[in-house]
Amino acid sequence: MIRSMTGFGRGEAVAGGRSWLVECSSVNRKQLEVVISLPREVPSTEVEPLLRQQVQKVVSRGRVQVQARLMDSAAAKEAPAQLNEAVAASFLEGARCLAAKLGVPGELSIADLVRLPGVVQTGTVEATEEFDMAPLQAAFDEALSNLITMREVEGAHLRHELEGRLTEIERLLGEISAQAPQVVAHYRAMLRQRLAEAGLDLPLEDERLVKEIALYADRCDISEELARASSHLKQFRSGLASGEAVGRSLDFLSQEFFREFNTMGAKANDAALAHLVVAAKTELEKIREQIQNIE
Repeated sequence: MIRSMTGFGRGEAVAGGRSWLVECSSVNRKQLEVVISLPREVPSTEVEPLLRQQVQKVVSRGRVQVQARLMDSAAAKEAPAQLNEAVAASFLEGARCLAAKLGVPGELSIADLVRLPGVVQTGTVEATEEFDMAPLQAAFDEALSNLITMREVEGAHLRHELEGRLTEIERLLGEISAQAPQVVAHYRAMLRQRLAEAGLDLPLEDERLVKEIALYADRCDISEELARASSHLKQFRSGLASGEAVGRSLDFLSQEFFREFNTMGAKANDAALAHLVVAAKTELEKIREQIQNIE
């Protein structure tokens, strides 16, 4: 099944008062790139490789970003405030000595003391319970599954469009194949006309005339290019019907396809034939653009 490299999936799971939200998104890349973002409550050195391996099993191309969020975290609890009496006493003693030295009356109030740095200490303590992977895994599985589903749906649309353009290219190849033999006949007629206008009305059996027409027919012969183009067409359709990741092979095949049309255009010394080749190349260029979205 053809898959697009563009997609999005979301998964949620709730357990133990915690709500996990995982989002997986992917965009085009020539190779596979996996970026994982986890909250600080998760032991990332253990969990990240596991999630990365699971992505690599089902995705072969594209930049996949996994973002996990813990909506209601109970992993960190506020620690009670603590009064550092030694620091407070030091501040108070210092203030009294300074007042006596300068002859300034006054005492520090308790309100003044608690505002001084280091007198009141607060912080957080981390929960010591073992991390529960199950809810995160469940949310991740759902998100990744939804991502793959969306990539498959987008891939089906791409395949439909590509098959339509391949049908048009096949039609144009048929017209090119029918038009190609007429090129030599047209050249023969034009050559005889020019010779007649120059006063050299040679018979068709004239050796020089036969040789010139034969050389021209050899130069503009595109039968090999037509045969290879037909083969590429069959391989392309076979790739679209494959259940494998064929983005790279189709990209290479489209380049070979394009080369055949370029050769046809270079050999074709005929306006009608050149017009058909340009039309086919236009369709092929649109195919090449869409292939960049295929896994």
